[in-house]
Formats: sequence, structure tokens, C-alpha cells
Amino acid sequence: MSPSAGVTRNTLRQQIADALRDEVLAGRLPPGREFTVKQIAEQYGVSATPVREALFDLSAQGLLASDQHRGFQVREFTVADYRAMAEARALVVEGLFRDPAERVAVRPEGLASIRRRAAEAVRAAKGGDLDVLIGYDLRFWRELGQFVLNPYIADFLTRLRVQAWVFAVHRLRRDGMDENVLWFGHEELVEAIARGDHEQVHAEMRSYYGHALAWADRLEAREAEGNAEGNAGVRAAGPSGPGSAMPPVPPESPGHCA
Repeated sequence: MSPSAGVTRNTLRQQIADALRDEVLAGRLPPGREFTVKQIAEQYGVSATPVREALFDLSAQGLLASDQHRGFQVREFTVADYRAMAEARALVVEGLFRDPAERVAVRPEGLASIRRRAAEAVRAAKGGDLDVLIGYDLRFWRELGQFVLNPYIADFLTRLRVQAWVFAVHRLRRDGMDENVLWFGHEELVEAIARGDHEQVHAEMRSYYGHALAWADRLEAREAEGNAEGNAGVRAAGPSGPGSAMPPVPPESPGHCA
């Protein structure tokens, strides 16, 4: 294989991975959606090799689950998963700023861009524009992560944020967005970092963590209530006997990749 062919394949691999990640984050590939390498290759009109590599990349990032016989599936994150993500992010960020001289290098020339990302994220959140919010929020945290001197930690934080949005996007489209769900502290956090105010950084991260936990609590309560109502409905219907009328089972819609 020539060097140019290798570059082309790697570029295509990244483009496919980016496109599929955007589809997942936009909610067009919902949790549990199954697809194969062949389906994706046919959709994009490319060979199977870069598609397979892209799908394995997304699996390594925790966005897809793979099965040898069934192909790939968009991962379904639970409320417990989301709670653990929020806790991990809060602990890592607080740890970074306990001794920032060794772990964080704040470059003033990078703050202007981060401030713009923060302002746009807050504006989108307050305006209820979820697609714009996700894009700016991810850029905000990614650029903020460039101040972290340990690239493995920066990569870990970025992946957690992407996974948190995969968990959240469908629930936010279903339930709507407001200040009880979304955290609007982007601007306060970046200003605290710019000042070197470690206590305020910790306070802003506790605010973020508190919002996440409060939302997780409400989601758990709703799920428990839904399960209880479902069980009550089953008991009320009673067992199906020879004379009972069973509702027809709707046919499954054919699977497709958006």
C-alpha cells in the first residue's frame, strides 16, 4: 500500500467515525440501534475496512458495543452510568487544581477562545438549542482540557463528556431543558481558572456535580414510578387464559442506519 493510500484510508476512517459520533450525539442513532459494517459501508459508499476501523474506534471510546455475531450497537448508558461519569469528572478536575502548578498550565492566549465557547454554550442552553449546546459544550471542555499537562487525563475527561451527552440527549429531547437540568456555570468556571482561584474552581465543579446528581435522582424516581405503574398494569390485566383476548403484536420496523 502506498503512503498516500494509507493517509487516505486513515482520513476516511476518521471522517466516518466523526460522522457516526455526530449522528449519535444528535440522537439520530438512538441507544440500542444495531447495524453492521456492511450497512454503514453501503450508506457512505466506501469499502468495509475504514468503516470497520471507525466502528472499533467508537467502541474503544465507549460509544458502541460490538458483538461478533450481531455487529455493532449504540451503547445504552444507565442513570447509574451517568452518576458515575459525573462523579469521576468532578473528582479528577478537583484533583487537578489541588496542585495546579504541576498539572495545569493556563495559557492566557487560549482563554479568549474558551470564553467564547463558554458564552455560546450558555446562550444555547438558555435558548433551548440542544444541538448547538452540545457542540459548544464539547469544544469548551476540549479546549479547557488543553491546559491539562497530562494528555491521558485530558483525553479521559473528553471521553466522559461525550459519553454523558450520549446518555443525556434522548432524555433532554423527551423532557425538555431548563436550569434544573442544565448547568450554566461555564463562564464562572473559566474565569475562576483564569484568576487561579482554586476554591472557586472547586465550587463551580461541585455545582456541576450537584446538577448532575439532582437530575439523576429525578430520572431514577421517574423510572421507579414507571416500573411500578407497569407492574400494576400487568397485575390488573391478569394472566392470559384460553378465553382471554391478546392484543396483536406490532411488526418490528426494519432496522436502518440514519
